[in-house]
Amino acid sequence: MAQEASPGYAYGQLERALHTASSTSDTAVRRRAHAKAGRWQAVLAGMADGTLTVGSRTPVADTPAWVTLEVAHGGFATGRYLAEVPVRPAELAGVPAGPPGSTDRERVNLGHLTDTGLAALRAALATEAYRVEVPEDAALPVVAWLLDHGHAEAALDLVAELRPLLHRLRLAPLPGTTPRPAGALVRLRTVGEVRETLRAATTRPAIAAMLETLRVWHPLYDRLVALWAETVEGELPRLTADGVTGGWPCRTWPEGWGARRAQWLADYAAATARHRASAAHRQPKGNFARLYRALRLCQFASAQLTGRDVGWIRRALANTITKHGEPGSERRAALRAEQAVVAARPTHAELAAVLAGRLDAYPGNGGLPALDPITEAGDDVPAHLVAKVARALEAPVEELVARGVITSGDVLAAVLPQITAQLMAANVEDERLAALYAQTYAAFRRRRGLLLLGLEHQVRFEELPWIRVLEPFRARRPDVARAARHTLKQTVLLALGSFPQAILPNPLVRELGALAKQAGLPMPLLEELAADIFVDTFTDKWRTAAATTSRVMAGTLYARYYDLPDERQWAQPRRRRPWRTADDFAAVCEARAGRRRSSVAGNGMVIEQSQILTTHNLATLAEALELGPRLADPDLAGQVFAWVVRRLTVRSAGRQLIKNVAYAWRQGIFFLSFCGEEEQRAAVARLAELVAQAGVAERFGPAVRGLSAVLDGARFSPDGTLPDGSGRRLLGWTTGPHWCR
Repeated sequence: MAQEASPGYAYGQLERALHTASSTSDTAVRRRAHAKAGRWQAVLAGMADGTLTVGSRTPVADTPAWVTLEVAHGGFATGRYLAEVPVRPAELAGVPAGPPGSTDRERVNLGHLTDTGLAALRAALATEAYRVEVPEDAALPVVAWLLDHGHAEAALDLVAELRPLLHRLRLAPLPGTTPRPAGALVRLRTVGEVRETLRAATTRPAIAAMLETLRVWHPLYDRLVALWAETVEGELPRLTADGVTGGWPCRTWPEGWGARRAQWLADYAAATARHRASAAHRQPKGNFARLYRALRLCQFASAQLTGRDVGWIRRALANTITKHGEPGSERRAALRAEQAVVAARPTHAELAAVLAGRLDAYPGNGGLPALDPITEAGDDVPAHLVAKVARALEAPVEELVARGVITSGDVLAAVLPQITAQLMAANVEDERLAALYAQTYAAFRRRRGLLLLGLEHQVRFEELPWIRVLEPFRARRPDVARAARHTLKQTVLLALGSFPQAILPNPLVRELGALAKQAGLPMPLLEELAADIFVDTFTDKWRTAAATTSRVMAGTLYARYYDLPDERQWAQPRRRRPWRTADDFAAVCEARAGRRRSSVAGNGMVIEQSQILTTHNLATLAEALELGPRLADPDLAGQVFAWVVRRLTVRSAGRQLIKNVAYAWRQGIFFLSFCGEEEQRAAVARLAELVAQAGVAERFGPAVRGLSAVLDGARFSPDGTLPDGSGRRLLGWTTGPHWCR
């Protein structure tokens, strides 16, 4: 029976989205939550009526795999086509009179296939005045190119394949331009995206209230105190150990006091109507509120004030004068001057708006050539706003990593297609087609991956019909292959050097695979498998990667620590036809994991063994790209071990934390295996010091002692402990409580 995805996850996501929508006061957050809830409702409805088969690479009924789908978190297709968008008036206006069609979209698509429409597509290709937002946008331009170059049969075959969806999908690009970073430059976001984010910045309510108090209510309060102080006979009231001393208010009424009272009340009313961020001045028992209520009651000569009211006025005056000084005094003036400096500073939201205004000078769909004109113009721009602007900076990927713009392998994978797309397109000799090819590749890489069960694989770029038909027109240029190999090597070194504690994430693995193919270096790069949908088997490339690992790591610290099998164990079985699965590899993983029952944790134990046996791509990349000398740097292992110790100081040592620590630990041992023995001993000694200093020796000491013992020649018992019980092999997954928690 085919494995099916449970709707339980989707129900949970829907519940979270609805809770967010009903509990937030932020309009933008509520809008996003409602949209998210709508997507999950579509997922559940499709699963219920059978129009969605979650887990399949063709999850939407009667839909080819190449169609770009809307995909919710976790890989759940909603059933919506991203290229199925309303026809814009300009599109319909450009359609020649007469094309048939059951929908406006079909009429537009068929209009593109007329002589006039094809001429417009050719003109767009010639000027590159178009934007490919989803891969489908490139389909009809490819038809135009084929026809323009004498390949009418291929063009007709492509149109025939697209024909069933002409009435639904947008198959031509949008007008405009998409500036591409030059050479090896990349950007994380466009100027327009960053500008929108900056303009959406708001001031936190507490900050807004504080600033309003300083700018509006404090000056009004000082005027109010001064008004009542004018009515005091004798010295102004103060607080002493014996209580309130000094004169009483409402005993004298200077000339013009009534007019000043009326003006103050008018100013207060205007301020109340305009400023609503702060409520401190309205606190019933506060000095401001007491003095205001009394002023509103007092028409003149305290006619409507009781003795109790006058007493409260006197107490309020004593409070503020004792605390801040008399009206007009140097003490009170110094306080207000200091507060005025704070109030005069622009808020982060105001600075964000200024930065957004400066970005208006740059094309919204491009990037920034430099940050200085935006962030260094006399303003003290906070670091987090500079970081936001830096997301639009076009720079070498290494610089973006150093600036903290690229913060993980996942983010690196998001920008890498900007380089890969140019390398992919470099094999296309026709410059116009090459530009279209590059935009299409970049758009394809923005597709979200589907949740796949069994041994299904994600849709590949060459499966797009309009890309497949172009394959004969792509050359295999040696210079492009060399450039791809160089980019692949530099990217791997950058990822391992910048994020040595993290396994290569799936999006980055896929992009590295594309570069490897372009470089003519086919290699078995492995994705991280999800424990909750694991189907107890692996494809053949896992065995190939395990053989590479056993060969590359033979005799090393890594091989001894994890007890790697000999390379001969992975000899390819003789068979009449290739197998998709590596059942022998799966059996070894299960035996090493000691899994007794199928469960998420049990699956995780098996998957972890597969990663150990293959180093999760590290040995494969090290051999293919000759990285050994570059990895023989004890600082790499040192960075990983320092990260591990920092993570262990987190109070909550849940399963995810222990898993991440164990995965990082494995990579640290891999890097250390390329170092000399003395460097290895120094690194382990430093690790022991860090563990002791962090106060986690009781929890993590067994792992350190186990590694140190293996370095001295010891071997773990089958249960992963040293014979004397002093040390243990660290693994991340268990079916019961973990000894390191």
